[in-house]
Amino acid sequence: MTQIHRLRLFRSKTFRESRGFTLVELMVGLVLGMLTVLVITEVTSLAEGKKRTVSSGSDAQVNGALSLYTLQRDIQMAGYGAVGNLEALGCAVKGSFKDPAAPAATPAIEFSPTLAPVVIKDGANGAPDEITVLQSRKANFSAPLLVTKDHAKAGNSFTVKSTFGVAVGDLMVAVPSGGTWDASNWCSVFSVTDDGAATPTETTLDSHHVPHVADGTSKWNSGSVFPDGGYLDKSYLLNMGSLSFNTYSINAAAQSLDVTARTAEAVSATESLYPQIVNMQAMYGKAAAGTGQVSSYDAVAPTTAADWKNVLAIRIAVVARSTQYEKEAVTSAAPSWDVGPNSTVSGATTCGSSKCVELKISHVPDWQHYRYKVYDTIVPLRNMLWNSAATP
Repeated sequence: MTQIHRLRLFRSKTFRESRGFTLVELMVGLVLGMLTVLVITEVTSLAEGKKRTVSSGSDAQVNGALSLYTLQRDIQMAGYGAVGNLEALGCAVKGSFKDPAAPAATPAIEFSPTLAPVVIKDGANGAPDEITVLQSRKANFSAPLLVTKDHAKAGNSFTVKSTFGVAVGDLMVAVPSGGTWDASNWCSVFSVTDDGAATPTETTLDSHHVPHVADGTSKWNSGSVFPDGGYLDKSYLLNMGSLSFNTYSINAAAQSLDVTARTAEAVSATESLYPQIVNMQAMYGKAAAGTGQVSSYDAVAPTTAADWKNVLAIRIAVVARSTQYEKEAVTSAAPSWDVGPNSTVSGATTCGSSKCVELKISHVPDWQHYRYKVYDTIVPLRNMLWNSAATP
């Protein structure tokens, strides 16, 4: 065999022996590749889950903070224009709203709030509370007007000492003389009218008359809202301007903070403010009589003017939920509202060195698979504090 022939045979044999992988080698490579993909997928999935959790936690922080800010801003102005005489606090208000353009068969909508800056409707068994805030939205200023002449139930105008600041369309609340309200003497809502007569009469808005004629355009004026005995001399009128009457509540279906607003022109309109708010609890901050300093918190609504005068603050807590549904249960118990070690708070229990109030979340579907955060604040009722009768 020649040298050239041997060389060709060697090259042919080497080529046949090294031209590919065996089946075993391919299977081992495939297994290693699958293990690598599995590890990468698991790490990526874990990282993405953590990212979603952090992101949803940030959303909950924003919703909770904004909800608390909105409530705080509205409550700070609560009672403006409505607490000029603290003796009238708690008076039952009676009003009737009907658009004259509506069909005759359309029933009037009754308006019956309590003359108080903030009213809390306590939710049963830890369910979310409702907070109603009343205040004047007069564009310039709101000052009470002293009535100087008896006003009969069927009267068309109040005679007052001065109508300074009153404008056509302003919503007014008539308060019995001396703040002596009861089942027969309540507070009434009406809107100011003006016949525009060249020669002023009692139905013309002038320096001493506040008319409220049911002239076919007024939506609030109805003689049925006045007590049978009318209003005596020394009664007074509160100028609510374009009334602000907002009720904040939790929408159980949408899990959001909603507000239902009533003004002089709109009977009611409900708006969803912030999502993922699942609970809201509120309490009155009450001072001992004559002290002017809050000493206890509870959700028991005052029943007399004397009790209302001692309500100087509102304490609120809102519970925000994350948007991320977790596969595993991440919450095992209801969150706690830390109310401090020294506060006298209704329903509080000892939790470590402080006191806590449990905030119900079990009404939320799959509540254990979400994370929660509590936001709370104490809001002073400035218009109560600034009134000299509310301080020693």
